[in-house]
Amino acid sequence: MRFKKPRFWDHNQISFWSTLLLPLSFIYLLIIWVIRIPYQLKNHKKKCTTICVGNIYLGGTGKTPLVKEIFKFLKSKGNKPSFIKKNYNYLIDEIRMLKEIGETFCSNDRKTAIDLSITQGHDVAILDDGFQDFSIKPDFSILCFNSKQLIGNGFMIPSGPLREPLSSVVRANCIVINGNKTKESSELEKKIKRKMKQKEIHFFYSKYEIKNIEKFKDKEMIAFAGIGNPSNFFDLLKENKLNIKKTYSFPDHYNYNQNDLDEILENKSTKIITTQKDYYRLTEEQKENCDFVEVELKIENNKKFEQLIESFL
Repeated sequence: MRFKKPRFWDHNQISFWSTLLLPLSFIYLLIIWVIRIPYQLKNHKKKCTTICVGNIYLGGTGKTPLVKEIFKFLKSKGNKPSFIKKNYNYLIDEIRMLKEIGETFCSNDRKTAIDLSITQGHDVAILDDGFQDFSIKPDFSILCFNSKQLIGNGFMIPSGPLREPLSSVVRANCIVINGNKTKESSELEKKIKRKMKQKEIHFFYSKYEIKNIEKFKDKEMIAFAGIGNPSNFFDLLKENKLNIKKTYSFPDHYNYNQNDLDEILENKSTKIITTQKDYYRLTEEQKENCDFVEVELKIENNKKFEQLIESFL
């Protein structure tokens, strides 16, 4: 979904706009409940293991880097995993990234993509997004959060950034929070545990590492990003002590035109960097003046995380 996140979504307190939009959030919740009804009593078991990596916070939670790490782990164990994506045109950047890692199946519905993956001999289907796809009942579900945004103001779209209420975590087996453990993230853990009641839930924290950081050291740079939370990308650059002179933020999955790049490239002597996802949306001509930051996700207590995945295969 292409959107620029409203600032009030991440305010801790109730704002005028979040209150004003609450009736629409209730309508949105009602639509979700109606959509779920046909799938409540159906069992959609597949002839392969399905792992869903999703979120309830709209955008910017690190799903794609996580599915890449899961894919690499499963390959190292001798499995034949594949990526599953729903075929939205605006997701072409993510699809291209995944195809560079491994076989990726896309369809207008995920069930068809999973079936096609099975016919090609794959034994694990990794869904990059799909937690809200009630036609599928995954064997193992992971919910992703970012420690800086967490659940924002806690309201559902459009009053807040949540695609579902926090109570939906009962469908998850595991929570991965990208960033440092904080007082706020610890509070979220407690809230989630209360929602889970008797069901066990596992928590992990992850961090990004810049793999090609040597390319950018000791250089003045301009950074731009059109992702769910561009500020998180800019913070990562600054935390790695890169010399960022100016930043430009765009909506998630933004398609850049020449005017956008002309403004960014005003000073051609300065290096221009962006995210890998944004880089995939540039034309070949635009790429000539830009470079991307290659990141790798590091999961704390990684061995326990891998053992947990294996237990659901």
